[in-house]
Amino acid sequence: MAYAVVYSLAQTIDQILNHDEYPLSEIGKQQIHMLKKNVFSLINFLKWFKEEGSSLERRIRDAANEAEDVIEHWMHEHIRSTAAGLATDIEYDLGELNMVMEEINSISKEVDLIKPWPSPKMLQSRPPMSTCIRDGFTVGLEEDLKKIKGLVLGESPYLEIIQITGMGGIGKTTLAKEVYHDELIKETFPFRAWVTVSQDYHNVENIFADLLRSFGGNVESNGEPAIYSLYSMLIFKKYLIVLDDVWSAEALNGIMRAFPNDRNGSRIMLTTRIESVASYDQMHKMQLIGPSQSWELLKQKVFQSEKCPSELEKIGKDIAKGCKGLPLAVVVAARILSQRSQTQSSWEDVAQNIRSLIQNDEHFEKTMSLSYTYLHRRLRPFFIYMCGFPEAYEIRVSMLIKLFMAEGFVKDQVKGEEYLIELERQNLILDKAIKSNGKVKSYSVHGLLRDLCNIKALDENYERRLSNSHLDLREVARAYASTMRSVISFQRNESSLRGLRKFKLLRVLDVVDTNAYSLPPSLFELFHLRYLAFGCPMEVPSAISRLENLRALIIRPGKRSRKYSRDEVYLPLEIWMMPLLTHLVSFFDLLPNPEGAASALKELLTLAVVKKLICTEELMKLICNVKKLAINYFGDKYQQDYQLENLVLLSQLEKLTLVVTKGSHLQKKARPIFPKTLKKLTLSGWRFPWEDMKAIATLPNLEVLKLRDHAFQGDTWSTIEESYGDKDGEDFEVNPFVKLKYLLIEESDLQEWIIDNCHFQALKRLVLKGCDKLNQIPKHIGYIASALTFEVDSANLSLLNCVKEIQQDQEIYGKIVKVDLL
Repeated sequence: MAYAVVYSLAQTIDQILNHDEYPLSEIGKQQIHMLKKNVFSLINFLKWFKEEGSSLERRIRDAANEAEDVIEHWMHEHIRSTAAGLATDIEYDLGELNMVMEEINSISKEVDLIKPWPSPKMLQSRPPMSTCIRDGFTVGLEEDLKKIKGLVLGESPYLEIIQITGMGGIGKTTLAKEVYHDELIKETFPFRAWVTVSQDYHNVENIFADLLRSFGGNVESNGEPAIYSLYSMLIFKKYLIVLDDVWSAEALNGIMRAFPNDRNGSRIMLTTRIESVASYDQMHKMQLIGPSQSWELLKQKVFQSEKCPSELEKIGKDIAKGCKGLPLAVVVAARILSQRSQTQSSWEDVAQNIRSLIQNDEHFEKTMSLSYTYLHRRLRPFFIYMCGFPEAYEIRVSMLIKLFMAEGFVKDQVKGEEYLIELERQNLILDKAIKSNGKVKSYSVHGLLRDLCNIKALDENYERRLSNSHLDLREVARAYASTMRSVISFQRNESSLRGLRKFKLLRVLDVVDTNAYSLPPSLFELFHLRYLAFGCPMEVPSAISRLENLRALIIRPGKRSRKYSRDEVYLPLEIWMMPLLTHLVSFFDLLPNPEGAASALKELLTLAVVKKLICTEELMKLICNVKKLAINYFGDKYQQDYQLENLVLLSQLEKLTLVVTKGSHLQKKARPIFPKTLKKLTLSGWRFPWEDMKAIATLPNLEVLKLRDHAFQGDTWSTIEESYGDKDGEDFEVNPFVKLKYLLIEESDLQEWIIDNCHFQALKRLVLKGCDKLNQIPKHIGYIASALTFEVDSANLSLLNCVKEIQQDQEIYGKIVKVDLL
């Protein structure tokens, strides 16, 4: 965790140096600049330093933590004293930093002596065939086995690389063994070899030598390098080689040099936890097995060919379920049960302690911990942060990115998304929900892996920065109040807001389900707070503007929200006086009309879900850089002009949601004009005539369109009329929905849909839900897209039959058309 702490310190140093509100003396500036130089040197050092848990790494971590604490405490006290009209002795306040600087200077000198820094080592080979012992159990792997055999036995004459990937313990090696020892595979590939690469691989020549010996060759026969002997032995041969447990792209690229491609159908099969090790088309990602498969595997391992006693079956299923779909955990549980007496009481004891018994297993701990041990330092803080969330909790990507930025892990959203993708490709996190544009909406962490890594977080002293399990902050304050950076509460408790004044360095506070009815005054003294989330019915007072560093303000529905009506509650006018605000999400409050004191929120990227927003030209200029905007209009009668034509002024807008609740009449007088930058548009309840779709059809960047709750009304929608635009008073032909990939029509009275053969060429997913009067869709839509997925109501039999006919027609031409039932 040293890397994360040092990186965070670097950002804190930049903050104090780049803001005039901290009047450092010349001596103070020199001191901070010297610290900055040493910090960046340590960052570069830690990028390659591999000695886990060494005394040097711990010294770097502790010194950086202390330095950041000293600086942020000084910043907090300086702002507080300035607000009270008191003078601050700057040199005296920073004097405490001298002691920390001495330690950091000492560490920097030690680091300089280690230079030149070596390049990271590659992975070391192990004896090849001796480790390939078949388990003989493929429960839950039947479909995987069928898929991999099909790829290995495929008709392509070219040398193909088949990559089997998945999290640790999921059965990659077991699957590869079953394929390797299959009788048909043996007959097809007369030359076969297995080599385990592993994490400690140093010399690629050792791998070549192992492979050469497994083919019966003599490494020392002619004195030439093993790679040449191996290449000569394999040329013009049809071979299958398994590279098990590959961790490095460099290692793989080095090994691949020895394999000739004679276009005779030879295959390389590799197993790896890291998807980015290879960029081949033939990649198979293994999934967790289900509860019934876990139980079948447990029975086979414990009882072999014997029958399980009936009195043990229910307990056994509970034990299998506790393994969370991870085959290695099931195997460990089976070994534990096999060593116990086969009695109900003995199995009940195992069931009650199954998680700890599995985690304490030496083989399990060693196997699963490898993913964390070899995880790059820059990714560790992200993963440990996610492990802090409750088990099975679906963590929204949008929330994670905001938290990462508030913590100082990343500076922008793009970098945060890249790190999450890296964690996913290393099979450390699981994608739980996918957005309509194909990106991941939420992640989770496997429970058993989460438990192991939380232990690592304790070992690395990370609990001093993050708390999300304690109900009473007073308990946390006694140990870590002076160093705590994040507090996230997932349970209802009023005490989660008590004692906040002690957490002077807090950056993140999320207490959505607290029982408190108001935000305490002490909260607005948290100068370093960057992320604040709480639940209704608490209101936002004008003191919010005192949180000068606040980037994200989120007011979400709490568990008591439905009891309160907040239709006419406004955010304070001071919200316009927070220039660093980047994300403003409020499910209940109205945005106040700006007045003379208001200033542009140039950093604001997200504004949702605001109510009854009047889109004046003045307001559009104040939120000119917004990329995501969601507005909710409601009420029985409307006298107000909401000036939605000014939405076109938002030149950076990419995602727009406009909702009108049932019973309103806004649609009769409102006609929004959309900016051409839109990529995602959601409309609900507007009841526009389908003729108005023309303005949407020609949006050049639109990829996702969601039409909910009679967004448009009428019997017929014809996109042919949308093929003609107007320019300088003359009609010209356009291609409507040129980039649209996802279309949802939900709750509509549409009866007939007419399209041209060239429309919707980029469409990948079509969702028709609650379209009871729509009995068919144009069949030639299946000819347009190269791969298309339909989602339709199972109750609408006519529409279901129609899309199945399209599916059958396209299968003849080799196109992929899927049909999912809603």
